[in-house]
Amino acid sequence: QDERNQILSAYLWIRQSWYDAYLKWDKDKYDGLDSIRIPSNLVWRPDIVLYNKADDDFSEPVNTNVVLRYDGKITWDAPAITKSSCVVDVSYFPFDSQQCNLTFGSWTYNGNQVDIINSLDSGDLSDFIEDVEWEIHGMPAVKNVITYGCCSEPYPDVTFTLILKRKSSFYIFNLLLPCILISFLAPLGFYLPADSGEKVSLGVTVLLALTVFQLMVAEIMPPSENVPLIGKYYIATMTMITASTALTIIIMNLHHCGSEAKPVPQWARVVILDYMSKIFFVYDVGENCTSPKREKEEERKLEEDDGCQRRHKEVRSHPARRNDDCDLKEKLNGNLNESYGVHGKKVRETVNCCSCYKMLIKNIEYIANCVRDHKANRAKGIEWKKVAKVMDRFFMWIFFIMVFFMSVLIIGKAA
Repeated sequence: QDERNQILSAYLWIRQSWYDAYLKWDKDKYDGLDSIRIPSNLVWRPDIVLYNKADDDFSEPVNTNVVLRYDGKITWDAPAITKSSCVVDVSYFPFDSQQCNLTFGSWTYNGNQVDIINSLDSGDLSDFIEDVEWEIHGMPAVKNVITYGCCSEPYPDVTFTLILKRKSSFYIFNLLLPCILISFLAPLGFYLPADSGEKVSLGVTVLLALTVFQLMVAEIMPPSENVPLIGKYYIATMTMITASTALTIIIMNLHHCGSEAKPVPQWARVVILDYMSKIFFVYDVGENCTSPKREKEEERKLEEDDGCQRRHKEVRSHPARRNDDCDLKEKLNGNLNESYGVHGKKVRETVNCCSCYKMLIKNIEYIANCVRDHKANRAKGIEWKKVAKVMDRFFMWIFFIMVFFMSVLIIGKAA
């Protein structure tokens, strides 16, 4: 069957029987001869043709012999290769069934002159040769009597309906199964680390692969309004992959937010970082996924507590130490002044020493502020990276569920 051109090619044996009153004899007079074989062009033949023929070759029927019986019954078995038009409905391709009609009737004689009667209720399929693509589920025959608008006489015909069922295993392993496997690769693009630089490339590669399969299906199917089932699956999958690629680009922008970006909003911090990260088991950026999370949180708390205690001790001890240093310097300066009797020079040295300490303290505070700002900016960037990682996991599971349900849907329609 040529589905793209909607033409059915069939190899048939057409058997026609009729009675000719002028071709009778008494078999007792001819030694019991009851039948003879003569060329078909020597007797009258009905002009039975295939109405829905779709072949460019208008050749005459095969001039085989006919079997002529003594009672005037003529049987004509003629092999034929027919090409008929068949409207193909590919809505459920490759799990579709088709019905193709073969309508036979007289071309010039009406029903009052030549009446056509189907001898069997269906075509004889005992000698049918199995096709690699189609299964034959029956070939019922129905007689129709139609009165056309041109003429008042009835014109009978016999219509054989060929019921076909497609063998879908070839298309499952060559078109459908690769598409399903490729579709499950699309959500894995969200699991790919953003720093690898291959997230968008994976989505584009999968999209191109599905486009190739879509073109293969388009070459097989006729250009009709009915989109096949596998074509709908391809279109839905390609739409999903396009959406996943667009979301990947947006998430990568979140991942690469630097220190100049705004802080993570409070609602995002609560919804995404607190709740969604626990639901989707997202760890901190750079954290080893195999290590227990509780131990790392406890270690982090211990480090923070030790750091806070050290800072408190330093803050408490710093003024006392500074006062002790000043007292010590004053005592030393006093002793030196009493010993050497030089007052003006020692006072200037003391003032210079205190100013040096003040400048040193200012520089230390400046360095501490820079380190604090750097840590805050780094923490801001880490928060945005974690937001991007949580959104990656969220969309990965959403798209996995979509691919799963689409695959179950197409398999369910096949069943």
